[in-house]
Formats: sequence, C-alpha cells, structure tokens
Amino acid sequence: MTGFSPLQHEADGLSAGLPPLMVAAERLAASVNLGIHGRRRAGMGESFWQFRRYQNEDAARIDWRQSAKSQHLFVREREWEAAQTVWLWRDGGAGMRFASGSTSKMERAELLLMALAALLVRGGERVGFLGGAERPSASRLALLRIAQGLMDPPLQARELPPKSPIARGAELVWLGDFLEPGALDAMRELAHGGVIGHLVRIVDPAEEDFPYSGRARFESVRGHDALLFGRAESVGDAYRARFRAHGEEVTGTALKLGWTVTSHRTDHAPLSALIALHAAIGTA
Repeated sequence: MTGFSPLQHEADGLSAGLPPLMVAAERLAASVNLGIHGRRRAGMGESFWQFRRYQNEDAARIDWRQSAKSQHLFVREREWEAAQTVWLWRDGGAGMRFASGSTSKMERAELLLMALAALLVRGGERVGFLGGAERPSASRLALLRIAQGLMDPPLQARELPPKSPIARGAELVWLGDFLEPGALDAMRELAHGGVIGHLVRIVDPAEEDFPYSGRARFESVRGHDALLFGRAESVGDAYRARFRAHGEEVTGTALKLGWTVTSHRTDHAPLSALIALHAAIGTA
C-alpha cells in the first residue's frame, strides 16, 4: 500500500484550480530545449567550458590529448554549475489588464513567468514568488506555490514588488509595463540592495501604435479619468513620442543599474521573449 506525503497532498491542493495556466506554461517551456545553464566561469561542474594554457599549479590536470596537438600544455576547465536563487514578480496593477486583442498584458506576463519558472526548475535553479510565504526551491511544488502566489489577494493587484528581503546577489525577474509611478525608484532601491534585475516590459500593440482615429473616448483603467477627442489621430504623434520616451527611460535606467531588459508585445508569440529572458539570466 502506498501512502501520500504531506508535500504531495499540498501539491494536489495547490494545483486543483490552476490547470489552464500551468498547462499553457508547461507547453511553452517544453518548446525550449536549453538544459542546465552554467555560470560561465571555471569551477565544479560536469560541462566542458574551455581549454587554457598550462600554469605551474596545474600539473595534475593536464589534458595530454589536447596538448599533443600543439607545442604547449593545456588543462581542461569545467564550467561552474551551481543553483542560484531567482525571484519572480509581475505587475498586478489595473493597467496590466488592458487588452486591445485577445490577450491582456497580465495574461502574457503570467504565462511567461510560469514558463520561465518551469525552465529554471528543470535546470536545478531555486525559484520563488516575491512576497510569498515559501522559500525558493527547485521543485515541482515551487511552481505550484508560485502559481498560487499569483492568485493571492494581497499580491494579486499589487503593482510594485513588495519590500521582501532578497539576499545580495540574488536575481529578480520583474514583468510589467512599468507605467506605475515609482517603478524606476523601486528598481534603483533593489539594485542598491545588491539585487540583479531582469525586466520584461510587456506592451499591448495599441499602446505602442495608437491606431485610433475619429471621435474617441479614452477611459482610465482605474475608472476615474476620461478624455474625449473629436479627432484622435491629431494626438497620435505626440502620444507615440511620449510612449517611446517612456520605454527608453525604463531601458536606460535598467542598463545603468546593470540590469537586463526584454521587450515583448502581446501580439507576438511568447517563445522568443522566453528564450531571450532565459538567456539573459544565464549570462548574469
């Protein structure tokens, strides 16, 4: 007779209400075949990294086969592979619920977040949802806890990352539109605390292209502001310039902090954004 552990019971309970998101994320992650990513420096590991010239302290590690090909002695270096901690966060503000098509910015952010978490866990990395009650871990249960965190009422509608303790050197993946006042200050505060950040700027095509013309009424996603234009196209150029300037400001601030930035439109396939994001984490 086989019994179930407390963790199995918890996993079953967490996954009960999450099939659509989890299934979609697993399918997206399965289309990426990247394996364990190393840290691109010498150390303990199984993956070959590079040959380098012999030094006096390397006598026990000479690779005689490679050395026989030239007049120099070479040693084989392995790539350092170690589990890292990656915290995940997505903007849950009202603006992220905007959708000019079939996919909202929130839906795309959560899909990318969960697919990335699945990839990182497969690579042996510890992942966790920022602000959640559980510590990061490299397990299937961690994925379920992250998905649960996305539905947690105190965190579900929060725009900026909560002020949770993050160890210096840990990495944070932050998905959002970064339109919320205070986003840039939050980035600087996290960076000054030693956090390595990776931003994913989610953009709806209508936000970037402003395809509107004629008489149009624009309402705030928060429901308390509205503007009526007789000819919406008359403000198109000014709007697009301002939107472009905002994106450049977010990117410029992130790069000055040593962070990476990936931009993604919701009318584009998510796979390319996932690959770019995973690669950015692998080279941090």
